[in-house]
Amino acid sequence: MSRTKRSLLTAGAVLALACGMLAGTASTSQAAQQGPCDIYAAAGTPCVAAHSTTRALYGAYNGSLYQVRRASDNTTKDIGLLAAGGYANAAAQDSFCAGTSCVITVIYDQSGRGNGLTQAPAGGAASGPDNLANATAAPTTVAGHEAYGVYIPAGTGYRNNHTNGIATGDNPEGMYAIFDGSHTNGGCCFDYGNAETDSHDDGNGTMEAIYFGTIKVWGYGSGAGPWVMADMENGLYSGVNAGYNANDPTVNYRYTTAIIKGGANQWAIRAGNAQSGGLSTYYSGARPNVSGYNPMKKQGAIILGIGGDNSKGSAGTFYEGVMTSGYPSDATENAVQANINAVAYGGTTTGGGSGSLTPGSRLSLKATTACCTSDYIRHDDADNNVVISPITASSSATDKGDATWIVHAGLSNSACVSFESANQPGQYLRHQNYQLHLSASDGTALFNQDATFCPQAGNNGQGDSFQSANYPTRYLRHYSYTVYIASNGGSNAFDSATSWNDDTSWLLATPWS
Repeated sequence: MSRTKRSLLTAGAVLALACGMLAGTASTSQAAQQGPCDIYAAAGTPCVAAHSTTRALYGAYNGSLYQVRRASDNTTKDIGLLAAGGYANAAAQDSFCAGTSCVITVIYDQSGRGNGLTQAPAGGAASGPDNLANATAAPTTVAGHEAYGVYIPAGTGYRNNHTNGIATGDNPEGMYAIFDGSHTNGGCCFDYGNAETDSHDDGNGTMEAIYFGTIKVWGYGSGAGPWVMADMENGLYSGVNAGYNANDPTVNYRYTTAIIKGGANQWAIRAGNAQSGGLSTYYSGARPNVSGYNPMKKQGAIILGIGGDNSKGSAGTFYEGVMTSGYPSDATENAVQANINAVAYGGTTTGGGSGSLTPGSRLSLKATTACCTSDYIRHDDADNNVVISPITASSSATDKGDATWIVHAGLSNSACVSFESANQPGQYLRHQNYQLHLSASDGTALFNQDATFCPQAGNNGQGDSFQSANYPTRYLRHYSYTVYIASNGGSNAFDSATSWNDDTSWLLATPWS
Protein backbone atom coordinates (compact mmCIF):
# COMPACT_ATOMS: atom_id res chain seq x y z
CA MET A 1 0.00 0.00 0.00
CA SER A 2 1.35 3.44 -0.86
CA ARG A 3 2.18 5.86 1.94
CA THR A 4 -0.35 8.37 0.56
CA LYS A 5 -3.16 5.83 0.44
CA ARG A 6 -2.38 4.59 3.94
CA SER A 7 -2.50 8.19 5.26
CA LEU A 8 -5.87 8.76 3.61
CA LEU A 9 -7.31 5.59 5.12
CA THR A 10 -5.95 6.49 8.56
CA ALA A 11 -7.49 9.98 8.37
CA GLY A 12 -10.77 8.45 7.28
CA ALA A 13 -10.80 6.04 10.21
CA VAL A 14 -10.24 8.89 12.68
CA LEU A 15 -12.93 11.01 11.02
CA ALA A 16 -15.39 8.13 11.20
CA LEU A 17 -14.71 7.66 14.90
CA ALA A 18 -15.05 11.38 15.58
CA CYS A 19 -18.25 11.70 13.58
CA GLY A 20 -19.74 8.66 15.29
CA MET A 21 -19.22 10.26 18.69
CA LEU A 22 -20.18 13.79 17.74
CA ALA A 23 -23.10 13.16 15.45
CA GLY A 24 -24.47 10.09 17.22
CA THR A 25 -24.06 7.71 14.27
CA ALA A 26 -22.68 5.08 16.64
CA SER A 27 -25.06 3.43 19.06
CA THR A 28 -24.62 3.92 22.80
CA SER A 29 -23.21 0.41 23.18
CA GLN A 30 -20.76 0.98 20.35
CA ALA A 31 -19.65 4.32 21.76
CA ALA A 32 -19.05 2.70 25.13
CA GLN A 33 -16.72 0.19 23.44
CA GLN A 34 -14.44 2.92 22.07
CA GLY A 35 -11.70 4.26 24.26
CA PRO A 36 -9.03 6.87 23.57
CA CYS A 37 -6.48 4.16 22.82
CA ASP A 38 -8.78 2.59 20.22
CA ILE A 39 -8.88 5.96 18.48
CA TYR A 40 -5.10 6.35 18.58
CA ALA A 41 -4.60 2.80 17.30
CA ALA A 42 -6.98 3.33 14.37
CA ALA A 43 -4.90 6.37 13.40
CA GLY A 44 -1.60 4.47 13.41
CA THR A 45 -0.27 6.08 16.61
CA PRO A 46 -1.04 3.41 19.22
CA CYS A 47 -0.85 3.88 22.97
CA VAL A 48 2.30 2.47 24.53
CA ALA A 49 1.21 3.49 28.04
CA ALA A 50 -2.32 4.09 29.32
CA HIS A 51 -2.98 5.08 32.92
CA SER A 52 -6.27 5.87 34.62
CA THR A 53 -7.87 5.43 38.02
CA THR A 54 -11.32 6.31 36.68
CA ARG A 55 -12.07 4.26 33.55
CA ALA A 56 -10.90 1.86 30.86
CA LEU A 57 -8.99 3.55 28.04
CA TYR A 58 -9.63 0.66 25.61
CA GLY A 59 -13.07 -0.63 24.77
CA ALA A 60 -12.04 -4.22 25.47
CA TYR A 61 -9.96 -3.60 28.61
CA ASN A 62 -11.19 -5.56 31.62
CA GLY A 63 -8.19 -5.59 33.93
CA SER A 64 -7.25 -3.64 37.04
CA LEU A 65 -6.91 0.14 36.97
CA TYR A 66 -4.89 0.61 40.13
CA GLN A 67 -3.96 -0.90 43.46
CA VAL A 68 -4.56 0.50 46.96
CA ARG A 69 -2.99 -0.37 50.31
CA ARG A 70 -4.81 0.20 53.58
CA ALA A 71 -3.13 1.45 56.73
CA SER A 72 -4.90 -0.87 59.18
CA ASP A 73 -3.11 -4.05 58.07
CA ASN A 74 -0.96 -3.06 55.05
CA THR A 75 -2.85 -5.38 52.73
CA THR A 76 -3.44 -4.40 49.12
CA LYS A 77 -6.32 -4.66 46.69
CA ASP A 78 -6.55 -4.20 42.93
CA ILE A 79 -9.39 -1.93 41.86
CA GLY A 80 -10.94 -2.97 38.58
CA LEU A 81 -13.94 -2.09 36.44
CA LEU A 82 -17.68 -2.39 36.70
CA ALA A 83 -17.63 -3.94 33.21
CA ALA A 84 -15.19 -4.36 30.32
CA GLY A 85 -14.42 -1.01 28.73
CA GLY A 86 -16.24 0.74 31.56
CA TYR A 87 -15.67 2.65 34.75
CA ALA A 88 -13.83 2.12 38.02
CA ASN A 89 -15.41 -0.06 40.67
CA ALA A 90 -14.98 2.63 43.32
CA ALA A 91 -17.35 0.81 45.66
CA ALA A 92 -14.73 -1.93 45.97
CA GLN A 93 -12.24 0.67 47.19
CA ASP A 94 -14.79 2.22 49.55
CA SER A 95 -15.48 -1.16 51.11
CA PHE A 96 -11.83 -2.14 51.39
CA CYS A 97 -10.76 1.21 52.88
CA ALA A 98 -13.75 1.67 55.22
CA GLY A 99 -12.65 2.64 58.72
CA THR A 100 -9.03 3.24 57.74
CA SER A 101 -6.98 5.15 55.18
CA CYS A 102 -5.61 3.93 51.86
CA VAL A 103 -2.87 4.99 49.48
CA ILE A 104 -2.49 4.25 45.77
CA THR A 105 0.47 1.91 45.33
CA VAL A 106 0.25 1.03 41.62
CA ILE A 107 -1.36 2.69 38.59
CA TYR A 108 -1.53 -0.11 36.04
CA ASP A 109 -0.73 0.26 32.35
CA GLN A 110 -3.69 -0.78 30.18
CA SER A 111 -1.60 -1.00 26.98
CA GLY A 112 -0.26 -4.47 27.78
CA ARG A 113 3.35 -3.29 27.74
CA GLY A 114 3.81 -3.38 31.50
CA ASN A 115 4.43 0.36 31.84
CA GLY A 116 2.69 0.75 35.19
CA LEU A 117 3.59 3.47 37.69
CA THR A 118 4.76 2.86 41.24
CA GLN A 119 6.34 4.86 44.05
CA ALA A 120 9.09 7.12 42.67
CA PRO A 121 12.60 6.47 43.98
CA ALA A 122 15.15 9.07 45.04
CA GLY A 123 16.67 11.23 42.32
CA GLY A 124 19.24 13.90 41.71
CA ALA A 125 17.05 16.70 43.12
CA ALA A 126 15.42 14.99 46.08
CA SER A 127 15.66 11.93 48.26
CA GLY A 128 13.05 9.22 48.15
CA PRO A 129 11.10 7.11 47.91
CA ASP A 130 8.38 9.67 47.33
CA ASN A 131 5.07 9.65 49.15
CA LEU A 132 2.09 7.76 47.77
CA ALA A 133 -1.22 9.47 47.01
CA ASN A 134 -4.15 9.33 49.41
CA ALA A 135 -6.62 7.08 47.60
CA THR A 136 -9.72 9.07 48.61
CA ALA A 137 -8.45 12.66 48.32
CA ALA A 138 -9.73 13.28 44.76
CA PRO A 139 -13.29 11.93 44.50
CA THR A 140 -15.02 12.52 41.19
CA THR A 141 -17.60 11.01 38.87
CA VAL A 142 -17.22 9.75 35.33
CA ALA A 143 -20.33 8.95 33.30
CA GLY A 144 -22.24 9.35 36.55
CA HIS A 145 -20.16 6.69 38.32
CA GLU A 146 -18.17 7.32 41.46
CA ALA A 147 -14.40 7.28 40.91
CA TYR A 148 -11.18 8.64 42.41
CA GLY A 149 -8.33 10.59 40.84
CA VAL A 150 -4.71 10.73 41.97
CA TYR A 151 -4.29 13.69 44.34
CA ILE A 152 -0.63 14.74 44.46
CA PRO A 153 0.62 17.23 47.05
CA ALA A 154 4.29 18.23 47.25
CA GLY A 155 6.47 15.23 48.05
CA THR A 156 4.29 12.67 46.24
CA GLY A 157 5.25 11.03 42.94
CA TYR A 158 5.16 7.96 40.71
CA ARG A 159 7.67 6.60 38.18
CA ASN A 160 8.74 3.74 35.93
CA ASN A 161 12.39 3.74 34.85
CA HIS A 162 12.20 0.38 33.06
CA THR A 163 9.65 0.80 30.31
CA ASN A 164 8.73 -0.92 27.05
CA GLY A 165 8.01 0.94 23.81
CA ILE A 166 8.25 4.54 25.08
CA ALA A 167 9.93 6.90 22.60
CA THR A 168 13.66 7.45 22.94
CA GLY A 169 16.09 9.80 21.23
CA ASP A 170 14.37 11.98 18.63
CA ASN A 171 11.58 9.48 17.91
CA PRO A 172 8.04 10.90 17.77
CA GLU A 173 5.44 10.54 20.50
CA GLY A 174 2.23 12.07 21.79
CA MET A 175 0.62 12.26 25.20
CA TYR A 176 -2.44 13.65 26.89
CA ALA A 177 -3.60 13.86 30.49
CA ILE A 178 -6.66 15.10 32.34
CA PHE A 179 -5.79 17.30 35.32
CA ASP A 180 -7.72 19.28 37.93
CA GLY A 181 -7.42 22.93 36.90
CA SER A 182 -8.21 24.09 40.44
CA HIS A 183 -5.34 22.16 42.07
CA THR A 184 -1.94 23.52 41.01
CA ASN A 185 1.02 25.36 42.50
CA GLY A 186 4.30 26.99 41.53
CA GLY A 187 6.58 24.15 42.58
CA CYS A 188 8.71 22.03 40.30
CA CYS A 189 7.38 20.07 38.60
CA PHE A 190 3.92 18.53 38.14
CA ASP A 191 4.69 16.42 35.05
CA TYR A 192 3.27 13.43 33.21
CA GLY A 193 5.33 11.90 30.45
CA ASN A 194 8.78 10.91 29.21
CA ALA A 195 11.80 11.33 31.52
CA GLU A 196 15.29 10.10 32.33
CA THR A 197 15.74 6.46 33.25
CA ASP A 198 18.26 7.24 36.04
CA SER A 199 16.13 9.84 37.91
CA HIS A 200 18.78 12.51 37.31
CA ASP A 201 19.03 15.64 35.18
CA ASP A 202 20.93 14.36 32.14
CA GLY A 203 20.84 17.60 30.20
CA ASN A 204 18.71 19.49 27.71
CA GLY A 205 16.39 17.35 25.64
CA THR A 206 16.55 14.22 27.80
CA MET A 207 12.86 14.33 28.68
CA GLU A 208 9.53 15.35 27.14
CA ALA A 209 6.54 15.59 29.46
CA ILE A 210 3.36 17.58 30.00
CA TYR A 211 3.81 20.19 32.72
CA PHE A 212 0.80 21.84 34.42
CA GLY A 213 1.19 24.56 37.00
CA THR A 214 2.13 28.16 37.73
CA ILE A 215 5.93 28.16 38.01
CA LYS A 216 7.66 30.93 36.01
CA VAL A 217 11.34 30.07 36.50
CA TRP A 218 11.98 28.79 32.96
CA GLY A 219 8.91 29.65 30.89
CA TYR A 220 5.33 30.79 31.24
CA GLY A 221 2.33 32.05 29.33
CA SER A 222 -0.22 34.82 29.61
CA GLY A 223 -2.30 35.50 32.70
CA ALA A 224 -1.65 34.14 36.15
CA GLY A 225 -1.57 30.46 35.16
CA PRO A 226 -1.74 27.53 35.38
CA TRP A 227 -0.22 26.87 31.97
CA VAL A 228 0.21 23.72 29.92
CA MET A 229 3.89 23.60 28.97
CA ALA A 230 6.45 21.02 27.85
CA ASP A 231 9.13 19.92 30.29
CA MET A 232 12.10 19.09 28.04
CA GLU A 233 14.60 19.15 30.93
CA ASN A 234 16.28 22.33 32.09
CA GLY A 235 13.35 24.19 30.62
CA LEU A 236 9.58 24.41 30.81
CA TYR A 237 8.63 25.67 27.36
CA SER A 238 5.45 27.54 26.46
CA GLY A 239 6.59 28.14 22.88
CA VAL A 240 9.72 28.32 20.76
CA ASN A 241 11.40 30.85 23.05
CA ALA A 242 12.56 30.41 26.62
CA GLY A 243 10.64 32.57 29.09
CA TYR A 244 7.37 34.29 28.26
CA ASN A 245 5.23 33.24 25.29
CA ALA A 246 2.02 35.24 24.96
CA ASN A 247 0.14 32.63 22.94
CA ASP A 248 0.12 30.08 25.77
CA PRO A 249 -2.87 31.17 27.89
CA THR A 250 -3.94 30.42 31.43
CA VAL A 251 -6.00 27.17 31.38
CA ASN A 252 -7.87 26.34 34.58
CA TYR A 253 -10.89 24.26 33.64
CA ARG A 254 -12.00 22.08 36.55
CA TYR A 255 -11.21 19.11 34.30
CA THR A 256 -8.47 20.14 31.86
CA THR A 257 -7.29 18.12 28.86
CA ALA A 258 -3.58 18.82 28.35
CA ILE A 259 -1.59 17.61 25.33
CA ILE A 260 2.09 17.66 24.38
CA LYS A 261 3.47 15.91 21.29
CA GLY A 262 6.92 15.95 19.76
CA GLY A 263 8.90 14.66 16.80
CA ALA A 264 11.94 15.62 14.74
CA ASN A 265 12.31 19.40 15.25
CA GLN A 266 8.56 19.64 15.77
CA TRP A 267 6.34 19.82 18.84
CA ALA A 268 2.99 21.21 19.95
CA ILE A 269 0.91 22.28 22.95
CA ARG A 270 -2.86 21.72 22.86
CA ALA A 271 -5.50 21.91 25.58
CA GLY A 272 -9.22 22.20 26.26
CA ASN A 273 -12.07 21.70 28.68
CA ALA A 274 -12.40 17.97 29.37
CA GLN A 275 -16.11 18.40 30.10
CA SER A 276 -17.12 20.05 26.84
CA GLY A 277 -15.85 21.57 23.61
CA GLY A 278 -12.82 21.06 21.44
CA LEU A 279 -9.09 21.59 21.71
CA SER A 280 -7.07 24.73 21.08
CA THR A 281 -3.51 24.73 19.75
CA TYR A 282 -1.27 27.10 21.70
CA TYR A 283 1.99 26.25 19.94
CA SER A 284 2.96 24.11 16.97
CA GLY A 285 6.36 24.47 15.39
CA ALA A 286 10.09 23.99 15.77
CA ARG A 287 11.91 22.88 18.90
CA PRO A 288 13.06 25.61 21.32
CA ASN A 289 15.73 27.88 19.93
CA VAL A 290 18.09 26.86 22.72
CA SER A 291 20.98 24.43 22.31
CA GLY A 292 20.34 20.79 23.17
CA TYR A 293 16.72 20.30 22.07
CA ASN A 294 17.26 19.45 18.40
CA PRO A 295 17.70 16.57 18.12
CA MET A 296 16.07 15.37 21.33
CA LYS A 297 17.71 12.75 23.57
CA LYS A 298 14.64 11.30 25.26
CA GLN A 299 15.30 8.30 27.51
CA GLY A 300 11.85 6.74 27.86
CA ALA A 301 11.05 6.58 31.58
CA ILE A 302 7.55 7.66 32.69
CA ILE A 303 6.86 10.09 35.54
CA LEU A 304 3.75 11.44 37.26
CA GLY A 305 3.70 14.39 39.64
CA ILE A 306 7.46 15.03 39.69
CA GLY A 307 10.30 16.32 37.53
CA GLY A 308 12.80 14.16 35.70
CA ASP A 309 15.35 14.43 38.51
CA ASN A 310 12.67 13.76 41.16
CA SER A 311 12.03 17.43 41.88
CA LYS A 312 8.86 17.08 43.96
CA GLY A 313 7.72 20.49 45.13
CA SER A 314 4.65 20.48 42.89
CA ALA A 315 0.95 19.77 43.38
CA GLY A 316 -1.79 18.57 41.07
CA THR A 317 -4.46 15.95 40.44
CA PHE A 318 -4.38 13.35 37.65
CA TYR A 319 -7.36 11.36 36.35
CA GLU A 320 -6.17 9.68 33.15
CA GLY A 321 -3.43 9.91 30.54
CA VAL A 322 -1.70 8.05 27.73
CA MET A 323 1.54 8.08 25.77
CA THR A 324 1.68 7.07 22.11
CA SER A 325 4.14 5.79 19.58
CA GLY A 326 4.27 8.26 16.70
CA TYR A 327 3.15 11.88 16.35
CA PRO A 328 -0.71 11.97 16.52
CA SER A 329 -2.58 14.21 14.11
CA ASP A 330 -4.80 17.01 15.35
CA ALA A 331 -7.77 15.07 13.95
CA THR A 332 -6.89 12.07 16.11
CA GLU A 333 -6.60 14.22 19.22
CA ASN A 334 -9.88 15.96 18.41
CA ALA A 335 -11.58 12.55 18.30
CA VAL A 336 -10.00 11.66 21.64
CA GLN A 337 -11.29 14.93 23.11
CA ALA A 338 -14.79 14.07 21.89
CA ASN A 339 -14.48 10.71 23.65
CA ILE A 340 -13.40 12.46 26.86
CA ASN A 341 -16.31 14.92 26.64
CA ALA A 342 -18.73 12.02 26.18
CA VAL A 343 -17.92 10.40 29.53
CA ALA A 344 -18.87 13.56 31.46
CA TYR A 345 -16.19 14.00 34.08
CA GLY A 346 -17.74 15.54 37.16
CA GLY A 347 -21.23 14.89 35.83
CA THR A 348 -23.90 17.39 34.92
CA THR A 349 -25.82 17.18 38.15
CA THR A 350 -29.17 18.70 38.98
CA GLY A 351 -28.79 18.09 42.68
CA GLY A 352 -31.88 15.95 42.97
CA GLY A 353 -33.91 19.14 43.25
CA SER A 354 -35.03 21.92 40.99
CA GLY A 355 -32.20 24.37 41.68
CA SER A 356 -29.49 25.16 39.16
CA LEU A 357 -25.77 26.00 39.25
CA THR A 358 -26.14 28.24 36.19
CA PRO A 359 -24.52 31.62 36.99
CA GLY A 360 -27.18 34.18 37.76
CA SER A 361 -29.70 31.66 39.06
CA ARG A 362 -30.91 31.37 42.66
CA LEU A 363 -31.03 28.23 44.77
CA SER A 364 -31.14 26.89 48.28
CA LEU A 365 -28.77 24.14 49.48
CA LYS A 366 -30.51 21.32 51.34
CA ALA A 367 -28.75 18.80 53.61
CA THR A 368 -29.01 15.09 52.78
CA THR A 369 -27.95 13.57 56.12
CA ALA A 370 -30.81 11.58 57.68
CA CYS A 371 -30.91 13.87 60.73
CA CYS A 372 -31.28 17.03 58.79
CA THR A 373 -33.24 16.62 55.56
CA SER A 374 -35.36 19.71 56.34
CA ASP A 375 -32.27 21.86 56.96
CA TYR A 376 -30.69 24.35 54.56
CA ILE A 377 -27.45 26.32 54.48
CA ARG A 378 -28.17 29.82 55.76
CA HIS A 379 -26.29 32.71 57.32
CA ASP A 380 -26.95 33.90 60.84
CA ASP A 381 -27.73 37.62 60.84
CA ALA A 382 -26.39 38.01 64.38
CA ASP A 383 -22.77 37.07 63.66
CA ASN A 384 -22.59 36.15 59.93
CA ASN A 385 -21.67 32.57 60.76
CA VAL A 386 -23.06 29.99 58.33
CA VAL A 387 -25.23 27.21 59.73
CA ILE A 388 -27.93 24.75 58.73
CA SER A 389 -31.44 25.09 60.10
CA PRO A 390 -34.98 24.04 59.16
CA ILE A 391 -36.74 26.25 56.61
CA THR A 392 -40.39 25.70 55.80
CA ALA A 393 -43.21 27.47 54.00
CA SER A 394 -44.17 29.11 57.29
CA SER A 395 -40.65 30.49 57.94
CA SER A 396 -40.21 34.25 57.97
CA ALA A 397 -39.23 36.12 54.84
CA THR A 398 -35.90 36.95 56.49
CA ASP A 399 -35.13 33.31 57.22
CA LYS A 400 -36.05 32.32 53.66
CA GLY A 401 -33.79 35.04 52.28
CA ASP A 402 -30.93 33.96 54.55
CA ALA A 403 -31.20 30.46 53.03
CA THR A 404 -31.19 31.65 49.40
CA TRP A 405 -28.04 32.09 47.31
CA ILE A 406 -27.25 33.67 43.95
CA VAL A 407 -24.90 31.52 41.87
CA HIS A 408 -21.86 33.18 40.26
CA ALA A 409 -19.02 31.82 38.17
CA GLY A 410 -16.25 31.06 40.66
CA LEU A 411 -14.43 34.22 41.72
CA SER A 412 -11.05 32.46 41.40
CA ASN A 413 -11.97 29.82 38.80
CA SER A 414 -14.79 30.29 36.34
CA ALA A 415 -15.24 26.53 36.05
CA CYS A 416 -16.41 26.50 39.68
CA VAL A 417 -19.01 28.57 41.57
CA SER A 418 -19.35 31.24 44.25
CA PHE A 419 -22.48 31.95 46.31
CA GLU A 420 -23.74 35.47 47.01
CA SER A 421 -26.37 36.11 49.67
CA ALA A 422 -29.76 36.88 48.13
CA ASN A 423 -30.67 39.40 50.81
CA GLN A 424 -27.24 40.88 51.53
CA PRO A 425 -25.84 41.80 48.10
CA GLY A 426 -22.06 41.77 47.85
CA GLN A 427 -21.72 39.26 50.70
CA TYR A 428 -20.45 35.77 49.82
CA LEU A 429 -19.99 32.37 51.40
CA ARG A 430 -16.32 32.34 52.39
CA HIS A 431 -14.23 30.09 54.64
CA GLN A 432 -11.86 31.41 57.29
CA ASN A 433 -10.01 29.00 59.58
CA TYR A 434 -12.08 26.30 57.86
CA GLN A 435 -15.40 27.73 59.11
CA LEU A 436 -17.91 29.29 56.70
CA HIS A 437 -18.89 32.93 57.14
CA LEU A 438 -20.79 35.52 55.16
CA SER A 439 -18.27 38.19 54.11
CA ALA A 440 -18.15 41.18 51.80
CA SER A 441 -15.81 40.76 48.86
CA ASP A 442 -12.59 42.72 49.24
CA GLY A 443 -11.38 41.83 45.74
CA THR A 444 -8.22 40.08 46.93
CA ALA A 445 -6.97 36.84 45.44
CA LEU A 446 -7.26 35.17 48.85
CA PHE A 447 -10.91 36.15 49.25
CA ASN A 448 -11.71 34.95 45.73
CA GLN A 449 -10.12 31.58 46.46
CA ASP A 450 -11.83 31.24 49.84
CA ALA A 451 -15.20 32.00 48.22
CA THR A 452 -14.87 29.54 45.32
CA PHE A 453 -16.19 25.98 45.41
CA CYS A 454 -16.00 23.33 42.71
CA PRO A 455 -19.12 21.18 42.33
CA GLN A 456 -19.14 17.48 41.64
CA ALA A 457 -21.60 14.65 42.10
CA GLY A 458 -22.56 14.15 45.73
CA ASN A 459 -20.15 12.08 47.80
CA ASN A 460 -23.06 9.95 49.04
CA GLY A 461 -24.62 9.60 45.59
CA GLN A 462 -27.14 12.38 46.15
CA GLY A 463 -27.03 15.93 44.81
CA ASP A 464 -23.72 17.76 44.72
CA SER A 465 -20.61 18.12 46.83
CA PHE A 466 -18.59 21.34 46.80
CA GLN A 467 -14.80 21.18 46.89
CA SER A 468 -12.87 24.15 48.27
CA ALA A 469 -10.89 25.75 45.44
CA ASN A 470 -7.80 26.36 47.57
CA TYR A 471 -8.07 23.34 49.89
CA PRO A 472 -9.04 20.59 47.43
CA THR A 473 -9.23 17.82 50.05
CA ARG A 474 -11.92 19.81 51.90
CA TYR A 475 -15.63 20.07 51.08
CA LEU A 476 -18.59 22.07 52.38
CA ARG A 477 -19.76 20.04 55.37
CA HIS A 478 -22.22 20.60 58.19
CA TYR A 479 -21.11 19.46 61.62
CA SER A 480 -23.12 20.21 64.79
CA TYR A 481 -25.28 22.45 62.58
CA THR A 482 -22.33 24.69 61.65
CA VAL A 483 -20.87 24.70 58.13
CA TYR A 484 -17.14 24.12 57.53
CA ILE A 485 -14.79 23.02 54.81
CA ALA A 486 -13.85 19.58 56.10
CA SER A 487 -11.58 16.73 55.12
CA ASN A 488 -12.53 13.08 55.42
CA GLY A 489 -10.70 12.40 58.67
CA GLY A 490 -8.32 14.74 60.47
CA SER A 491 -7.39 16.40 63.74
CA ASN A 492 -10.41 18.73 63.90
CA ALA A 493 -13.72 17.47 65.27
CA PHE A 494 -15.47 18.65 62.10
CA ASP A 495 -13.13 16.46 60.01
CA SER A 496 -14.65 13.32 61.52
CA ALA A 497 -14.99 10.50 58.98
CA THR A 498 -18.35 9.56 60.53
CA SER A 499 -21.16 10.46 58.07
CA TRP A 500 -18.71 12.60 56.06
CA ASN A 501 -20.15 11.50 52.71
CA ASP A 502 -23.68 12.41 53.83
CA ASP A 503 -22.68 15.66 55.52
CA THR A 504 -20.84 16.86 52.39
CA SER A 505 -23.68 16.13 49.95
CA TRP A 506 -26.31 18.80 49.18
CA LEU A 507 -29.46 18.96 47.11
CA LEU A 508 -29.87 21.95 44.81
CA ALA A 509 -33.32 23.03 45.92
CA THR A 510 -35.81 25.59 44.67
CA PRO A 511 -34.80 28.96 46.16
CA TRP A 512 -36.79 29.96 49.23
CA SER A 513 -36.60 33.62 48.27
